Amino acid sequence: MITFILPGYSTKNKEWLEECAKSISSEGYVRPIFWDHWDDPDQKFDPKEKADLISRHSKGDKINIIAKSIGTYVAALIIEQIPHQINKVIICGIPLNDIDEGRKEEVKKSIESLDNEKIVCFQNENDPHGSYPEVKTFLSNEIKIVSKDRADHDYPFFEEFNNYLTS
Repeated sequence: MITFILPGYSTKNKEWLEECAKSISSEGYVRPIFWDHWDDPDQKFDPKEKADLISRHSKGDKINIIAKSIGTYVAALIIEQIPHQINKVIICGIPLNDIDEGRKEEVKKSIESLDNEKIVCFQNENDPHGSYPEVKTFLSNEIKIVSKDRADHDYPFFEEFNNYLTS
């Protein structure tokens, strides 16, 4: 089992990624994904390319995904490519206010294609990139969405992530 951690776009997410990786204790191994543009601003961020690379590196193993912000879009693309390998998915901070309608529909279709037992969404009540009420309206009622009483785009709920992955 591989647990891939897909952070948000900004370099501010590097700390979240590292903290999340240290905190996760799922079976198998944890693979934090560092975006190339963090170290080289000339690198173009291509979500499809990242999803293709991660899908290939999974080598047929069962996988967990923890994704934050733009990482939720990359996660959706991975789910489309290798749905049979998905064990559990945690998405947090879906950036509804930052992605175009086409990408929103891709995310929705992919997320809703999973068995509801395999996915949970954490969304801060007043996340400036997409609030809990907006995400609740966006996703199917069958998907568990956990509201957090915060007004930011930070998702430090590592203990809850662990509890979900090990349940």
